Amino acid sequence: MADEALFLLLHNEMVAGLYRAAEQGEGENGRCTTKLESMGFRVGQGLIERFTKDTARFKDELDIMKFICKDFWTTVFKKQIDNLRTNHQGIYVLQDNKFRLLTQISAGKQYLEHAPKYLAFTCGLIRGGLSNLGIKSIVTAEVSSMPACKFQVMIQKM
Repeated sequence: MADEALFLLLHNEMVAGLYRAAEQGEGENGRCTTKLESMGFRVGQGLIERFTKDTARFKDELDIMKFICKDFWTTVFKKQIDNLRTNHQGIYVLQDNKFRLLTQISAGKQYLEHAPKYLAFTCGLIRGGLSNLGIKSIVTAEVSSMPACKFQVMIQKM
């Protein structure tokens, strides 16, 4: 449980520190999101490498997405994705009804506008993990009511 609290604190401080630096003129807000996504990408690559070293090869892209939703998500966020949907044409929607990185700021609707900056790291985490499994993707996040969120993964054919 202590490692979860440390991860939440580290994530909150990364977001706050980057945006504080942007407000002081050391960068732009758009670059903060890109930097957080890049950090998540690298972490996702490393985690997937560690988690899959002893697993069998995946049959297809759906198996990879199931692995992300079950094993990967459980290891990182201590729960599985609540819902995985696909159109079987390269678009997947991962829904987490109680996303851990948003529960701290989900006290009211006034924080809904701040939610995207808390999701950029996780978008990168997913994209980095998929990249290391041979899938090039674009990952976006959407929040309609806190702390629930949806991650849309669009697979790019190579």
